This record gives sequence, C-alpha cells and structure tokens, in this order.
Amino acid sequence: MKLRPFILAFLPLVLSLAGCTSYSDVKARKPEFHPVAGPPSEVHSSIMKSMKFGSRDPLAALGGYLSAADISSQQLARNPKDAQAISDYNFAVARIVSTVQDAKLDPWNQPLLVPSGGGDFVVTKRPNPNPNQNPALYDFTPADEFDVAGSYVTKRSIKPGLGAPTVAEGKTERVKSKEDFTMKRIYYGVTAVVRFKGKTCEIAFEDPLAKETVEMNGKNYPLAADFTVPLAVMLAKNDPKKLELARALNPGKFSETAQIIGLQPYDPNKRIVLVIHGLLDSQATWTPMINTLRGDPAIRQNYQFWFYSYPSGYPYPYSASILQKDLDAIEKRYHPTKPMVVIGHSMGGCISRLLITDTDGDKLWMKIFKKKPDDVKMSAENRELFKNALIFNHRREIGRVIFIASPLKGSDLANNWIGRLGSKLVHAPTTLLKAGSEVAHLVTFQPGDLQIKGIPNSVDTLSPTNRFVKAVNTLPITPGIPYHTIIGDRGKGDSPNSKDGVVPYWSSHMDGAKSEKIVPSGHSAHQNPQAIDEVNRILKLNLR
Repeated sequence: MKLRPFILAFLPLVLSLAGCTSYSDVKARKPEFHPVAGPPSEVHSSIMKSMKFGSRDPLAALGGYLSAADISSQQLARNPKDAQAISDYNFAVARIVSTVQDAKLDPWNQPLLVPSGGGDFVVTKRPNPNPNQNPALYDFTPADEFDVAGSYVTKRSIKPGLGAPTVAEGKTERVKSKEDFTMKRIYYGVTAVVRFKGKTCEIAFEDPLAKETVEMNGKNYPLAADFTVPLAVMLAKNDPKKLELARALNPGKFSETAQIIGLQPYDPNKRIVLVIHGLLDSQATWTPMINTLRGDPAIRQNYQFWFYSYPSGYPYPYSASILQKDLDAIEKRYHPTKPMVVIGHSMGGCISRLLITDTDGDKLWMKIFKKKPDDVKMSAENRELFKNALIFNHRREIGRVIFIASPLKGSDLANNWIGRLGSKLVHAPTTLLKAGSEVAHLVTFQPGDLQIKGIPNSVDTLSPTNRFVKAVNTLPITPGIPYHTIIGDRGKGDSPNSKDGVVPYWSSHMDGAKSEKIVPSGHSAHQNPQAIDEVNRILKLNLR
C-alpha cells in the first residue's frame, strides 16, 4: 500500500514520458517527377520510361536514369545556371542511387556494366583512401524518399544545389565506435554526385558538412544538402525516448550508455560544440537546435556537434566525473587545438558548470567531509570515486559555455513532496550504494541541509539545500572562460521573479555572465526559436 501514493503521484509524469507522440516519425514516400509543360525532352522521356520499368527491370531503369543524368550534365556544362537541368540531374542521380540500392547491384566492389540505348555505361565508385567511407559498408536511400515529422522534427533544413541528398546507414555496427566516439551504427547525410567521362560513370558521395561546393565538368556548384532527414532517420531508428525514464530510475543498468559521441567525423579545423542534456532526457532533445544551426553556413563551416549522453539518475557530480574521463580520452585520441564550446540544458548545465570550476585542491572535499582525503577512513575504491567527484580542475580545452534553463543553485521542486518521491524511485547502482553506505556516518549535516541516507542521486543533487550544491556555489568559475545564460519565463515577462515551470530565475541567473537572454519558454528553452537564435549569435561571436 505504501507504493500507491508514489504511483498516483507520478502517473501523469510517466504517461507524459511514455506518450504516443514520437520525436521523429519517418515514412517512405514515392518521389514524384514533374516535367515541364510541352513536348517531353529526351531527359524527361528517359526518366519517365525508367520509372515505368521500376523493379521489373532494374538494369533497364538504371540505364535510362544514367542517360538522363548524362544529358543533364552535358547541358550544365554549356549552361551551369540552367535550373531545369540541375533539377533533372538531381532527380536522375537520386533514382540511380535508389535503383542500385533496391536491386542490390554492386558497383562498389567492381565496375558494373549497364546497357542503354545510347551505348553501355560502366558504373564505378570514386576512389577514397578512407576505409570507413567505402560505399559497400552502407545502405543508401535518397532523402526525397522520406516523409518526416514528429515533435522534434518540425522544420526542414535544406540547401539547394547540385546532387542528390541521401541518407547513408551503416550495414553493421562499428567495432571501434567507443574508441572513436562515433555511433555504433552510422546514420549520416551525404550528397550523391555522378560524373561522366564518356560512358564511364563515377558515383561519389560528398559530405555537405565538410564542403559547401562541388565540381563537375570544370564548373563549381553549391552542394545540395538535406540536414533534417538524416537526423530524423537516426532518431526514428534509435528511439532514445524509450530509455529516458529507465535511465533515470535505474541508472546502473545503463552505465554503458554514458559516453560522448560525435554526430560527424572529427574535423581538426572545426571547433567542437558539446551539448549535454538534463534529467529524464536524452541526446534527442538537441535535435531542433542542431537541425536549425546546421542550416547556417557560418555554423556548419566552423563547428562540429558532439553530445554527452548519460543515465540521468546518477548524481550529477558523478556524471561529470565520467565526462572528465571521456574528455581525457578525446584529448589523447584527437588532440583538438581549437577551444570547445559547451552547451548544457537543465542538469546538463550543472555538469557544465563543474567543467569550468577549480576546486582549489581539496577545498570542496573538506566542505563535505571536514577531513583531508587521506584522513577519511574508506576503501581505496570509494576514495577514488569521491576524489574524482570532489577534486578537479577546469577543462583547459573549453573556451566558452552556454547555460540554458540550468538549476545551478538548485530547484525547490527537488525539495517538495514530488521531488522527495522522485528521489525514492531512483535505484542507485551497487557501486554508489556501497560508497554511500560506507561514508554515511562520516557526513555531518548542518541545520537546513537536505538530509539523506547514503549517497545522493540526481534529484537530490538538484536540491538548493543539498550540501554539494551549496558548497560548489561558493567556488568561483575559472576566470577567463566566458559564459552565457538563457532563461525561460513562460512568456510572462516577470523576471527576475520568473520561473520556467521547473527552475526559478534566481537559480539560473549568473553574476558575471557575458549575456543573459530571457525567452518566452517553459523549461525546454533550448528548443525555443529565440533561444536557438541566441546560441547562433553566441557561436558567431565566439569565432571573432
């Protein structure tokens, strides 16, 4: 019977988290070809004939699409600004890609002979020294064969130009994904470009996040891109929403999911933007912002987006200590030279705060334990755990931080009956349970402190009266690292007395911030268009 109030209290929350609204809803669609009015041209006739062949005779269909792309390419050589020729070329190239994929043809491992009315084509791939970019490792689907929607996919971010935007999906999981900080299975946006030398046809897949233009027949064109569909497909296939609640309530079960992952191959010439989500959330929450920012050439030419995802039931100092180890590994693996920008939402902002803070040796430790580390009786394993969480220096690779709706001084919700019930629902992992049990008698609470038995969980570390929260806010942010705040006021315009529904203004406000932006948003301020514009502004400011 004692569990009944817990269930009743959290039923609305559980229902909302498990609701039917999908972050990303992806459906297949049949691309439509719209020829110009009047007698059909040779290109249009070839395309329409190939579409009728379809899967009945894929080689015949492929031959027609190759002819259409070849003729369009020749027209562009004469007139690079011919919009109809670009449209025809792009459509034909997209159908070349889908025909090769659907018919399981293989021009990647050996040249493919394709008959056509004007003579046989020989189809091959462009040589690429990078083994991870071998087309044989991926399935390719043109972006125009998807309809995308969902709560996180409300805006289509595309770039007109030459080529067929395509989603590349890895056929297998990558063996070294952890060491390379990549996703286990790759979902990535590329742009297919087909070049002709006589009857030899070379298919290349260009990276629209790595280059803005493409060359064909000695002429340069803007490289076409669809930045939305690859993100939507990745979200739909991985469905991170299904684990958000589970990772908060039983974090130890999902310890392997704590990691930094790059959304694109590491580029030493671009600054890393590391985004960190909050409680009961996942990396998916950043989709609207990343989708929008990638549509700005100044952003995509200078920044690469990475995320830190973690089981949000962990106490956030512990999550920060895991992140510190990943950052050490990135330093060793890639040796980045350009300062990183960190963006933290909600509890992700609290983690970000620790990355630009020096504890001045054991100063923070002393505030918690009142004794030097070596004088506190505990196992070597637990001493190391607490030292990692309480003794640290700022990260030298971080050049700027943006805090969005962050409860840096805590949230009263963590102290009220909802927060206390929520805290009891979080199952601490065995490692933390043992550590908490060993040090419980060593910690002396002061009047007004949040008093808990054992080690705190994520909800506890968001309390304004939590000892760690109170102690860390006595430590200054390391001088020389600029930081900014974005705060929601639910459109009421009542700051500094405002609240975003979860975090009050007084907790998110930071003296010393280079800028503070109030947006008419609830707690999901990082998805607010004005907040995204503000992040865009700060990132461009950071380039100066």
